[in-house]
This record gives sequence, C-alpha cells and structure tokens, in this order.
Amino acid sequence: MRDQSLAAFLSTFAKLGVLSFGGPAAQIALMHRLLVEERRWLNEQQFTGALSFCMLMPGPEAMQLATYAGWRLKGMVGGLIAGVFFILPGAFVIWALALAYIKYGNLYEVKAAFLGIKAAVIVIVFHALIKLTDRALKDIWMLVIAGLAFVGIFFLNFPYPVILATAALLGACLFSKHGEMVGVEMPKDSKPLQTVLVSLCFWLAPLGVLFYFKQAFLIELVIYFGQLAIFSFGGAYALLGWMTQTIVQEHGWITTTQMVDALGVAETTPGPLILVTQFVSHLAGYTKGGLVFATAAGLLTLWAVFVPCFTMVFVGAPYLEVILAMPRLRAALTGVSAAVIGVIASLSLWFAISVLSPKGLEAGAASLNWAAVGLLGSALILARITNGNLFVTIFGSAILGYIGFLTGLI
Repeated sequence: MRDQSLAAFLSTFAKLGVLSFGGPAAQIALMHRLLVEERRWLNEQQFTGALSFCMLMPGPEAMQLATYAGWRLKGMVGGLIAGVFFILPGAFVIWALALAYIKYGNLYEVKAAFLGIKAAVIVIVFHALIKLTDRALKDIWMLVIAGLAFVGIFFLNFPYPVILATAALLGACLFSKHGEMVGVEMPKDSKPLQTVLVSLCFWLAPLGVLFYFKQAFLIELVIYFGQLAIFSFGGAYALLGWMTQTIVQEHGWITTTQMVDALGVAETTPGPLILVTQFVSHLAGYTKGGLVFATAAGLLTLWAVFVPCFTMVFVGAPYLEVILAMPRLRAALTGVSAAVIGVIASLSLWFAISVLSPKGLEAGAASLNWAAVGLLGSALILARITNGNLFVTIFGSAILGYIGFLTGLI
C-alpha cells in the first residue's frame, strides 16, 4: 500500500468529489483508478465486493462506495469525511445553479439552452436503460418482473414502495438457491444497534426544531425525502419515477418542466445524481417562502437523504461478507433489480413524452415540439461521436439550444 497519511487521504477524496462528473459508472471508474490503481488502498477483490455490497443497498452506490472506502481506511470518521467530500462540491454547485434558475429560468435564451439539456437527458437516460437491461435482465422471469413494474407505475400509478416489496417477494420465490453460508464469520466488535440509534437521533433532530417553529411544509419535505432515501433502490433514475408521481402529480410542489430541468442540472454537476432532490427542494422552497426558504429546504433535503446512506454503510460494512453470502436476500434483491429496470423504463418514456410532445400523445403529431426533436437528433450525434461523453453531450446540447434561440429556430 502507498501513503495513507491524513493529507493523502484528504487530498484523494477531495479530488474524487471535485471530478465526480458523469453519473455512477464514471464515478466508480474514477474511484477504481484512484483507490485501486494509483493509491493501492484497496485490491480488486475488496473493491468489487464493496461495490456489490453498495449496489444491494438503497441509496447512491458511488457515494456509498466512497464512504465504505473511507471507513475501511480510517474508520467511521474516515467514512464520514469521504462521503461528505463526495457530496459537498456537487451540493454547492446545485445550490448556485438553483438560485440562477430561479432568477433567470424564465428568460427565453435560458429556456432554449435547457431544451437542449432536456434532449440530452433523454439520450442519457435511454442509454442507461439499455446498458442496465443488458446487464441485469438475465432470464425470462426477470423480464416479466421488469414488465410488471413498468405497467404498475406508468399505467396503474402504483406506489413505488409497493412495487419494490412485490418484486422482492417474487425474487425470493423465483431466484432463491437453497444453501448455507460457508466460511463466513460474524463480526465481533460491531455495534449496529448503537449506530442506528445515534444516527436516528441525528436524523430526527431537525424535525424537532421544525415542529417548534411550526414549519409544516418543511416538516412534510423532510419526512418525504427521508422516506424516499430509505426506498431508494436502483439509484436516482429509478427514484425520479416515484418523485414525479408524488412531487409533481400529488403534492404539486414543482411542475413537470421543472422536474425535467432538475435532472438536466444534476447531470451536469459533480457528485451523486440523487442531488436532483436538492435542486427540486430549492425550487419547491422558493415557491413557499422565497430565497432563504429555498436554501433551507435544500439543506434539509440533503440531511434527510444522506444521513440514512451513511447509516446503512456504517451498519452494514462490518457484515459485508455475511450479507453477500445470504442466498435468499440476494434472490429478493435480484427481483428488486429487475423491477428497477421497469421503473427506469417508465421514467425514460415519461421524459421523452414531456419534452417532445408537451401536450401528450393523444394530441398527435401536431403537438410535437420539432425544435426538441432536432435537438434530440443532435444529442444522439454528440453522444455517438464522443463515445457517450456525458459532459460534452449535455453542454454541447445546451449550446446548440442557445444557438437555436439566437438564430430564431427556437
């Protein structure tokens, strides 16, 4: 192993946080390069096992992988530092962009640039769906579960947690391979109950303050995003289907257009894609009470979403080998993974319809936004010639949208 000094530890994870563009796949690749190839703090087997562990849990897998690596190197304090460093740069940028969006989002040139970003997001989400489908749907039963999840959330409007629970039950029945865990020892020094209780107190502390000051909206916001964090299997793409179902359609905190814009912004910033929740909260908070309220809503959402992520890593990390050896648990999570593909497919279709045909499919071809169609084609070309480079595809599409405004095409 190379230098594990505090200075090396801090600089490595700070670098990881600042350069973590491109979503989970790019972030995990960067982490592998920094932690396995350059620093040699983890070997291949340790890195792969940790990644599998993080993908089995709810929450952003890349952020949790960084937290696990920090925990393995420097204990719980190291895990906290690594996780916070991974989140902080992106959270700051999201806050700045949300304020800019609130102030300038209604300008035509800004809307044109965001139309380009939306077109790029369609390409990115469908590309992610194709990759996930190829990797995850390995047999006919997984395809059936994915299809049922798609129908359940897109056509029948079933709640996301119900879909996950049903998929887990089907997975446990269909994919379980009976057998006992061999050669796995339970950890002796871990204190999971103590960790959960302490984390729960920290997690609930803001609610006490909000109840005291009678901030009903912020209380509802914290409870909602806390619930969302616990059920966030499948990453941010899967969660967006649930968020759209509740935040836009039920609560009416933001509009469909703002939800699409939020994903576009989150795609262009470092850090976990689940920071889209922070952007959404800034917008919702602004409509309820102005800029100060918007900032408070975003900070509370960060707390509600990420405290459970840290908790799950710290509770589960000592039991990594035990968790990965449980056949029935793995089978249940196989069912969940298949359902997540169906949810992402519903999100992909919803995004495409909302951008390309804002009035809905029932309005026919006359309702198509031909500027969006053209930008979608441009985004496909950009993604093709840059080999799927997210940064170039998104910013290139935004520039093309702005050029469309300048030339009068949009």
